[in-house]
Amino acid sequence: MLNNVYDVIIVGTGVSGLYAALNLENQKILMITKAKLEENDSFLAQGGICMLKDENDYDSFLEDTIKAGHYENDIEAVKTMINHSRETINDLEKYGVEFAKKDGKFIFTKEGAHSTNRILYHEDITGKEITSKLLAKVKDRENIELVENATLLDIFISDNYCTGALIRYQNKDYCINAKNVLLATGGVGGMYNNSTNYPHLTGDSLVICYKHNIEFKNVNYVQIHPTTLYQETKGRRFLISESVRGEGALLYNSKYERFAKETLPRDILSNLILEEMKKEGSKHVWLDMRPLGKSVILSHFPNIYKTCKENGYDPLNKLIPVVPAQHYYMGGVKVDLNSKTSVNGLYVLGEAACNGVHGKNRLASNSLLESLVFAKLAARNIIATNLPLRKDMNYTYNEDEMKRIRDKVEKMVKGEIEYELPRN
Repeated sequence: MLNNVYDVIIVGTGVSGLYAALNLENQKILMITKAKLEENDSFLAQGGICMLKDENDYDSFLEDTIKAGHYENDIEAVKTMINHSRETINDLEKYGVEFAKKDGKFIFTKEGAHSTNRILYHEDITGKEITSKLLAKVKDRENIELVENATLLDIFISDNYCTGALIRYQNKDYCINAKNVLLATGGVGGMYNNSTNYPHLTGDSLVICYKHNIEFKNVNYVQIHPTTLYQETKGRRFLISESVRGEGALLYNSKYERFAKETLPRDILSNLILEEMKKEGSKHVWLDMRPLGKSVILSHFPNIYKTCKENGYDPLNKLIPVVPAQHYYMGGVKVDLNSKTSVNGLYVLGEAACNGVHGKNRLASNSLLESLVFAKLAARNIIATNLPLRKDMNYTYNEDEMKRIRDKVEKMVKGEIEYELPRN
């Protein structure tokens, strides 16, 4: 049984939702997720999280990000992310997150399109390390109510204020009043046959916001990851972290010939791999982790090693079959630098949002950082704005209408139809 009124409703239990909740002290919060608490893409993130190493790295970090984004990034968003990176890492450590260190100092790794090592990591399960520690802290907060297997059906908007949400839980629909609603529902991987995402991540924020005429940005900017483990069976694809190539793994075609620079930006390398597969008539290319050496493979990439072995490929002795798959959504609901939409009291966070920070192609390991930085800014904005509770909630939900909207949004995301501005 859910309550009728909260200060804040947060939809999604990935890093952006969790971090926002932790920065909203003294607020009565309802957090829901449509699956299990841990079943979100934040838990799956492998490679790491970027951090500004020192002032000498600032221009390089900025240039690497906008170059990977094909210079379509919002520069102020990029600067905001970089400038808040150290504060974010300090917060994570206070919450118990552990990053690789030597003699008490951070160890930085490198990934594709980075000009220097600036990525913090925890083995090859950085996302799990961060998300699990944040979730543990959220569970300790008496002001936060966590609910699994609850689905957001709609939001209520009156006079350009978001007044609450319609939530389905245990086969019952609840109209819940709130001062603020934060949508952190993740990406669009569930729209694709081959994706590294959980299949229940189906762009729910996009569908609901489109119904309410809230503008999108970069709607068809979808990132393909170059290297996921090739499998004949259907289902979520296991990602082989870009850090593997950053540390020296090599790509080969079926003739054991190298055909591309392994540290190219993701979109460029994905296209080269697909071209090579088409030229050869093959279903995959090969990744060789052996140049990393046994020590690095087992210490830095233990989960990747374990999963590959379970699928019949020992990275210490064999090449691994890899193929590109849908990975990340750079588009989303248009928001400002506080993650606020055009509707008062409605915020969109993480992969569901688009503040322009990633441009046309996300730089590796900027996703966790971006999600965290702008989640905290959203929380600060909520506290500073201090909206009153508005109780006007119109029940307008229609299953057939939402299905039609979902089909249209999916076609726009995939570029099958042009994005139409929301209705006036």
